[in-house]
Amino acid sequence: MERRVAVTGLGVISPVGLNTETAWNAVKQGKNGIARVTKFDVTDFKATLAAEVKDFDPLMYMQRGELRKNDLYTQYALAAAAQAVEDSGIVGKVDSERLGVYVGSGIGGISTMMTEHGKLLEGGYRKVSPFFVPMMISNMAAGTIAIKYKACGVTLPIVTACATSTNSIGEAFRAIKHGYADAIIAGGSEAAVNPLAFGGFINCMALTQATDPNAASLPFDKRRGGFVMGEGGAILVLEEYEHALSRGAKIYAEMTGYGNTCDAHHITAPDPEALQSARAIKFAMNESAISSGEGVYVNAHGTGTPLNDKTETAAIKKAFGEAEAKKVKVSSTKSMTGHMLGAAGAMEAVLSVLALRDGIIPPTINYSEPDPDCDLYVTPNKAEKADLKFALSTSLGFGGHNACVAFKKV
Repeated sequence: MERRVAVTGLGVISPVGLNTETAWNAVKQGKNGIARVTKFDVTDFKATLAAEVKDFDPLMYMQRGELRKNDLYTQYALAAAAQAVEDSGIVGKVDSERLGVYVGSGIGGISTMMTEHGKLLEGGYRKVSPFFVPMMISNMAAGTIAIKYKACGVTLPIVTACATSTNSIGEAFRAIKHGYADAIIAGGSEAAVNPLAFGGFINCMALTQATDPNAASLPFDKRRGGFVMGEGGAILVLEEYEHALSRGAKIYAEMTGYGNTCDAHHITAPDPEALQSARAIKFAMNESAISSGEGVYVNAHGTGTPLNDKTETAAIKKAFGEAEAKKVKVSSTKSMTGHMLGAAGAMEAVLSVLALRDGIIPPTINYSEPDPDCDLYVTPNKAEKADLKFALSTSLGFGGHNACVAFKKV
């Protein structure tokens, strides 16, 4: 028997706020989290902007001794998980063997990799930290969260580039729906604002070279020229619906659908035919019994790269049909948060859930030049009230990974 799945907890560490409600209020107000990079000197870099997490204090969530054992991406994940777990009240309300963790990272501890490689070159292998390997590997956020909350159930860190945390949430949904867990801490984290990652993304022509933060991350705008790297962590607590009801939990939304496909086309570029990305959206729609664009919000992947936004527009049209797609409310919150990479999907899922809760569509800010190839309604510049029934969040990752999750208003 298939079971229903509720969202009972949310947690966020982001470029627009260090907790869920602060970030949500910032996004509703169209606040831009993008600025010139402060973490390293970008004088000689073609790309100079990022959406950095500001004023993060890890000691709010962990002991000082833990800091040297955990890369920043794990610290972000632990902090967002602490918020979500406290919000849900799940601890002590579920058997530890029925509690799981599906938290992924697209890159893992890349800053640790840089630091420790520097030590190796300067002083030999004896200078490399004994914590190097667990700090670097991209499963350690999930492992550390599981240790903290004694989550002995299904635990599966997923790595699908920019689709990582959407897949994590979707696979957690399936695990609960089909009886493998009663609750799962799900999401993603990333902390890759450093010279090595910047160099790689610049040289594969992915990052914008804009210097004005308000003309940089431009999803669906004709002026778009690349994404802005972001960072942070976002977590949802998913829980079997009847279990949540029986303990009197606050339910933000019901999770109702998930799609997962691969373009099998190119290592970085999406397939312009958008057949497989459309199928991922359609899978989530069918599972949720969504047949119309009326009352539907789509938080688009919307990276602000020329190919992504054109392809994603085509995918939404193929999934809904041309006429119904015109009724869908679309926006890209990456216009404010930048692209949080492995954390992006979870951040956007959180914002989708809150859009349902409050009946508010967050905007695509700094939108001024429409592109005929991106002709859906993208909620330009200001948030809008809407009578919503469903919210979808889509992600498209390097390697051709496509993912879509669906939520229903309760």
